[in-house]
Amino acid sequence: MSRYTEVCQQLQASPKRWLVTGCAGFIGSNLLETLLKLDQQVVGLDNFATGHQRNLDEVKQQVSSEQWARFQFIQGDIRHLDTCQQACAGVDYVLHQAALGSVPRSLNDPITSNDVNVTGFLNMLVAARDAKVQSFTYAASSSTYGDHPALPKVEDNIGKPLSPYAVTKYVNELYADVFAKSYGFAAIGLRYFNVFGKRQDPDGAYAAVIPKWTASLIKGETVFINGDGETSRDFCFIENTVQMNLLAATAPASAKNQVYNVAVGDRTTLNDLFVAIKAALNANGLVIDANPDYREFRAGDVRHSQADVSKARELLGYAPEFRIMEGIAKAMPWYIGFLKN
Repeated sequence: MSRYTEVCQQLQASPKRWLVTGCAGFIGSNLLETLLKLDQQVVGLDNFATGHQRNLDEVKQQVSSEQWARFQFIQGDIRHLDTCQQACAGVDYVLHQAALGSVPRSLNDPITSNDVNVTGFLNMLVAARDAKVQSFTYAASSSTYGDHPALPKVEDNIGKPLSPYAVTKYVNELYADVFAKSYGFAAIGLRYFNVFGKRQDPDGAYAAVIPKWTASLIKGETVFINGDGETSRDFCFIENTVQMNLLAATAPASAKNQVYNVAVGDRTTLNDLFVAIKAALNANGLVIDANPDYREFRAGDVRHSQADVSKARELLGYAPEFRIMEGIAKAMPWYIGFLKN
């Protein structure tokens, strides 16, 4: 039996009270759905800056009425300490997902990215520490590796940040480490590598690549690839990410005050990704005959990214169930259904 299966069984046998910040977002709503299906009590916090009510509505449809009744929603902003304190009151586990993602967004508006990702993060740390929560797990980022050239990426070896967004996520890790050393409040940071799956927004200027390209192909729009298409990423399906959050939240003290890669350990080029998305659409009855347009490399982008997940395997019992092709196949019906509605 995997550690994840054990954790799920233990939680169902002895439910806890969780806080999920950013619960109306892509990752947050998937965490919310999983926790409610495990019969947990969940407080959700979101200001709908990037999250959507439709995500919460969809979660409600996926769980029973009894499970949904265990959810308490707070509409609020992590930039307000009193809101964070209200959300943390009486909570056992915190899964802090609220942030302003996107490298281009941070380049266009570094002040707001810093305000949300640094000040908001510090507010959550203080509130969780004062509420004496059992564990604090937060969304870190693979962008922290910056210009470090080595592959695969190993947690202890990072370079200089390449964007304001990367700076904010690195500062999160520094603050978490200081809180462990100064206050004995040990957190776990999860460095996400290109997470994808259902409820990932295909719209907007800062949409992630898989939903954005899928939407463009379905709509007959041009898909643009920044650079030559040989840029590569370690794409991680959402269910792997949910697994890591629950493993981290319930980790023993010896595994805390650490950061862990959340990925699969593969590397897929953008050219191969484009072919894979077309194939998945074809498998769902949508025959797409299109080729991408190439343009200049995008400022702040890392050329190659691939994670070493051995630390997560050894200390947390992480065992990713879905590689990229399996994840795209599982996610595609949701993308198609969303775009047709």
